[in-house]
Amino acid sequence: MYRSHVMICGGTGCTSSGSDKVAAAFEAEIVTAGLENEVKVIRTGCFGLCALGPIVVIYPEGTFYSMVKPEDVAEIVNEHLLKGRPVIRLLYNETVAEDNSIKSLDETSFYKKQKRIALRNCGVINPENIEEYIAFDGYAALGKALTEMTPDEVIQVVLDSGLRGRGGGGFPTGRKWQLACADRGKVEKYVCCNADEGDPGAFMDRSVLEGDPHSVIEAMAIAGYAIGADQGYVYVRAEYPIAVNRLSTAIQQAREYGLLGKNIFGTDFSFDIDIKLGAGAFVCGEETALMTSIEGMRGEPRPRPPFPAKKGLFGRPTILNNVETYANIPQIILKGADWFRSMGTEKSPGTKVFALGGKIKHTGLVEVPMGTTLREIVEEIGGGIPGGKKFKAAQTGGPSGGCIPASLIDTPIDYDNLMEIGSMMGSGGLIVMDEDTCMVDIAKFFLEFTVDESCGKCTPCRVGTKRLLELLEKITSGNGTMRDLERIEELAQFIKENSLCGLGQTAPNPVLSTLQYFRDEYLAHIQDKRCPAGVCKALLTYKIDESKCRGCTLCARACPAGAINGSVRNPHNIDTLKCVKCGACMETCRFGAISKG
Repeated sequence: MYRSHVMICGGTGCTSSGSDKVAAAFEAEIVTAGLENEVKVIRTGCFGLCALGPIVVIYPEGTFYSMVKPEDVAEIVNEHLLKGRPVIRLLYNETVAEDNSIKSLDETSFYKKQKRIALRNCGVINPENIEEYIAFDGYAALGKALTEMTPDEVIQVVLDSGLRGRGGGGFPTGRKWQLACADRGKVEKYVCCNADEGDPGAFMDRSVLEGDPHSVIEAMAIAGYAIGADQGYVYVRAEYPIAVNRLSTAIQQAREYGLLGKNIFGTDFSFDIDIKLGAGAFVCGEETALMTSIEGMRGEPRPRPPFPAKKGLFGRPTILNNVETYANIPQIILKGADWFRSMGTEKSPGTKVFALGGKIKHTGLVEVPMGTTLREIVEEIGGGIPGGKKFKAAQTGGPSGGCIPASLIDTPIDYDNLMEIGSMMGSGGLIVMDEDTCMVDIAKFFLEFTVDESCGKCTPCRVGTKRLLELLEKITSGNGTMRDLERIEELAQFIKENSLCGLGQTAPNPVLSTLQYFRDEYLAHIQDKRCPAGVCKALLTYKIDESKCRGCTLCARACPAGAINGSVRNPHNIDTLKCVKCGACMETCRFGAISKG
């Protein structure tokens, strides 16, 4: 038994910030202090506050240290672990009261409105130790399903819970399982997990696999029992090495403990899981393209119907859910449908994990009940916009979603509300934008991504998105016309209605939503040849305010094009024909004399 546990974030974010070096320093300092039999160092999953990594939490106190460096470790060991005195200067500031007493994490703005179900074990257990997962009720749901419930009863509980797919479409999970459950024991079937997660800025599924891989394994086995499948596949992108390694370790451990393989829990149910690595193609997030890729072919979507529940992987009935969806299943089986429905909204029960990024103080992972407003996520949990800037919009659903304007910041977030305002839940990426963001440029950014990621199988997506991008580029370069806006809307609707799969069908969403809520910015680009946010380079003009210019010549010396004229101690001016609009002059000026517009 250890008196203290030092939990160090081993997720991708903190690892990239040097948490491995921090962990090694702790291990060395603990030995030096003679505490190796009293204190255990554990590399765990993501705590959520990615902006403050590397993160170290010491139990049993729950003391939360942020932005820890290897050189800080000796002080923490000597003061905290040896003398029982937390190092105040290294603590997450919101956990320190005015009298220097330590508050719990649940009292901080980032955590107090969260409800962690999918993320329940992330930051709590060692993801590479199956016994720690078991200690937190791991595999109890699988045992309950196999020994106390029939397959149909399992499906009914999932149906009654109202759990909807967390991968984007929001299709009822129990209904999907129900469609695939016919002919158990007579037809070969498969259970698949989509861990490809291609949305820019999304890292929810990766974090679950890094911090709690056994929850996905357990849920897939439960799904296999429910529909009558004995084989599962996790399709995970190769760019997630930590997630892949931990998932591989977890699968091997589950096999060794008899929780995967033949006759699980002494029953006649057998189930195993293999990993298939994806090459990072966004289109493989679409279920039929993903299955085609698992089969060893180029990842391209297939026409539907038939749907995968009837004819999926290798032509057999298949269910596919994403990582977050599966992570909810064990808790639903253990605690019941009513417990799950006690959270969230009537049509969207439970919680949702969001990867909060962009112009926000607290970037990271948050899990909140469905129906939480965008304002609560941005201003309270996220800590608001840095630098005193104003909130302008939030993008949900990645390249398939839409932009939500500040006027709708009090919208409760669930599947139906987001669809009503022209956006969508998607897998859970939530990108916050401030007043310095050009919404035309944002639409162009997401469309560039879609054009690059289109598999090219159908003409509306392959050609249509490219033509749509060309129209946006025309507008941001200052050559757009009012007729171009009409063309954009016509083409966007055509792409939505005629593309083969969800990638093409949703590709115009960022364009249409920005046109709906920020049409004035499009008009400014077209009619005034001006970018209100000062982002679109072709429409920028740099000016020097003569009343503020001191004639210090710094801007002239910084200009790479020799576009600034003037003598010492006299106001300068910019030759707009020579100006390359690099912004070096504005960055150099000490007197705020240079503006852009």
